[in-house]
Amino acid sequence: MAFVASIRISKTVTAATAKQRMLKQLVCSDAPEQALRYHGYRSIAGVDEVGRGALFGPVVAAAVILPERLSGLAKAGLTDSKQLTQEQREQLNKRIRRLAIAVCIAEVDAATIDRVNIYQATRMAMLAAVQGLEIAPDHLLIDAMRLDHPCKQTKLIYGDSLSLSIAAASVVAKVYRDALMRDLDLVHPGYGLASHKGYGTPEHRRALAERGPCDLHRRTFAPVRAVDPDAVVEAQVTEELLFDDFELEEGKKWD
Repeated sequence: MAFVASIRISKTVTAATAKQRMLKQLVCSDAPEQALRYHGYRSIAGVDEVGRGALFGPVVAAAVILPERLSGLAKAGLTDSKQLTQEQREQLNKRIRRLAIAVCIAEVDAATIDRVNIYQATRMAMLAAVQGLEIAPDHLLIDAMRLDHPCKQTKLIYGDSLSLSIAAASVVAKVYRDALMRDLDLVHPGYGLASHKGYGTPEHRRALAERGPCDLHRRTFAPVRAVDPDAVVEAQVTEELLFDDFELEEGKKWD
């Protein structure tokens, strides 16, 4: 009698890849907004950020107040900007801006990030975006954070994949920051900013090792600090954070 051993080979994936797969299973809808409207809230602002894990440039936040009827955006495929292509984001950005009751974008630069740390800088950008809205919100829907703001707030983990308002903010912020990175690529050539948008890809790390950081790199972030002889501030950024809001382009692998 012959015995055949069946071996199951499991493919090891990175934490970032596993997270991306999980996020694709979530459904982005207006359920959070409808629940808040049931309790009497009307001016609901979705708030999100992009660029938190980048090695270069500002962290950018957006606050968006959408109208009550959001079925059109849902049908158009609005979701977390990381799950969308550049073309999809840019089309949705135009649609969001046409429909939105109010939109505001704010950014906090690399020098401030180094001074106060990325977490506090992200909260600063989000707060500035909310404060800059032309219409005062009566409730905030925020992706995984709370702000020092008197307005009622709901913190949603993975909110940009669950709430259309937060997803709208993520798309608006992402389109803005990506365009900024393309412009800054002309000012600081050689780093590949137009391609990787300042994130810690192998291309970017090689350029950092060869050229050293420029004045818009975040010197407290470990990959920059490692090639910066003048760095004196200790900080740690995990691989998961580095790629937290950087979409992987089809056919490319950074890990």
